[in-house]
Amino acid sequence: MKQTLLFLSAFIISLSVFAQNTVNITSAQYAAQKQNGQLDPTTRYIISDANSFTPVPFSGPSRIQSPICSCLIPLDSTFMIAMAPNDDMSSNLISIPFSFTFYGVSYNSLYINNNGNISFAAPYGVFTANPFPDATYNMIAPFWGDVDTRDSATWGSAGSIGNVYYKITPTAMIVKWEAVGYYAMHGDKLNTFQLIITDGTDALLPAGTNVGFCYGDMQWTTGDASSGMMGFGGAPATVGNNMGNGTDYFQAGTFDHPGSSFDGPYASADGIDWLDNQGMYFDASLPGNMPPVIINNNICDTIDVYTGDTLRSYDFAEFTLAATTPEINQTVTAVITSSDPSALTVNQTMNSSTYKQFDCTFSAVGLSTGLHYVTITATDNGSPALSASRTIVIRTHYDASVATGISENNSPEGVKIYPNPATNTITINQNFAQDSNPYITLTDVLGKTVLNNALDNNVQTIDIGKLPQGIYFATIFSKEGKSKTMKIVKK
Repeated sequence: MKQTLLFLSAFIISLSVFAQNTVNITSAQYAAQKQNGQLDPTTRYIISDANSFTPVPFSGPSRIQSPICSCLIPLDSTFMIAMAPNDDMSSNLISIPFSFTFYGVSYNSLYINNNGNISFAAPYGVFTANPFPDATYNMIAPFWGDVDTRDSATWGSAGSIGNVYYKITPTAMIVKWEAVGYYAMHGDKLNTFQLIITDGTDALLPAGTNVGFCYGDMQWTTGDASSGMMGFGGAPATVGNNMGNGTDYFQAGTFDHPGSSFDGPYASADGIDWLDNQGMYFDASLPGNMPPVIINNNICDTIDVYTGDTLRSYDFAEFTLAATTPEINQTVTAVITSSDPSALTVNQTMNSSTYKQFDCTFSAVGLSTGLHYVTITATDNGSPALSASRTIVIRTHYDASVATGISENNSPEGVKIYPNPATNTITINQNFAQDSNPYITLTDVLGKTVLNNALDNNVQTIDIGKLPQGIYFATIFSKEGKSKTMKIVKK
């Protein structure tokens, strides 16, 4: 069926939305009027010559998972291209095999909008963002700005980079804007960001959350048609979600300039580099007061720290934790605790009423090998007052290979575990010699060892079908003391 691309400048969850002016317009007319600033923000534009686009699998080279933050999921052939390179367009209506609950309303289908958001009742082509709350738009926006994926000869094409992709599982949907440029056809600065929505049970997100925002390198904020110049200034981009009723919303911030300055979600517009490598997880399922949102920079769920290394600084970890209040006129308090308080140093670097930020250093010197924990708990003053917490897992190792000068012939760098996420089995591919007696242990997030298995072959399959769903840490050891740890997800 021919795709109808709707460009909405307003949407209210009522019949009045359908009473606004509707104009049929060709894509050339739309482009000319946008360039000349002649589009009417109260008009709903229907592109009369829009071509049909059938989503096809991503066919470029698979990306490599970030060694720092696992929340930004790399593209592979399981992702689909949401739409052809475009300006202000949207996908077809996409069905999802689970119920996503957004402020008390359950949805089983949605639109992916090129301009950095998804919507449920109708697609949006609106390219100039509004701050939240807003009584008009019903959307989840990891980055609402004027994305332009045209001019593929400059920075990519369908199946490569510079486009919008998605992946659907039985309990989650991932939408990724990969290296996208800005209007009009600029590729000198590119943004990479990602949205995850789930049914509330998927292990891709922390327990108790159903939405995740994740960011790679963010380089621009504003398109030319929103009064921007060279990607900055003009109308700020907005990060957050908005039910469209004026009361249920979350705003992480607005952004209009380079740099990493940030003064909270509802103060002045902030620097786009503050979003680099950032991760935000929250529960948007219920109406009313929303708990504080925990934000962590550069890490997602575990950090590996090594002692015994006299040449490199592997014996400590540095990371940032923050908490923000979702709603205007609320305040937030935050406390950081640790299972090993003497190992943790905390320096509070932001202390506004709506946003708290802490730079943390965790030292593994003198600690036993295994799992250690740092937890941030934030509380708002809403009605009722609500709290949220996030625990960072730090796994300490003794790096005997460096301490004793053991040969690197049996390097752990070639260790691979797949598939990940896994359902019933995992396959371990490792290059240790058999006289190193390699073996694998599997530990849950509480530090309990749930599996020990010798690795008799360089490629070996292990049954994990009886383990509960969740996140586990797989560590491959050798008799020389070498090891490598990876996170795996059991579906």
